[in-house]
Amino acid sequence: MRSSSRRASHRGESRRPEQVAETLRLVITEALLRKVRDPRVGFVTLTAVLVTNDLSHARVLVSVPGDDAEKARALEGLQSGAGFFRSLAARALTTRIVPELHFELDKGLEHAARINELLGDIRREEPD
Repeated sequence: MRSSSRRASHRGESRRPEQVAETLRLVITEALLRKVRDPRVGFVTLTAVLVTNDLSHARVLVSVPGDDAEKARALEGLQSGAGFFRSLAARALTTRIVPELHFELDKGLEHAARINELLGDIRREEPD
């Protein structure tokens, strides 16, 4: 009885998007380390992979050091390699559907750095 009530309480919630996201993260990270030769990509860090509930799309959030032009080039390189990443993912996934990959800059780290900078400015302006 206990297990059936637990299943009923989680009905409608699926861990599958999380599992697919984790597999995509591993596959793309491995490919970036060992297989990608595109000079535009350079040093890229995957920060998150978010998969839709129907598994049709995945947002791949990346952090890229450098100026805006370098970031744009890296995103262009990643997006041009999306088909390659997707084919690698198809071999690793057990799902019928392989998500379409959309690479985006993760602004969270930049945003946090800017907040820290502003807080530092405020602390310096406060009288002792």
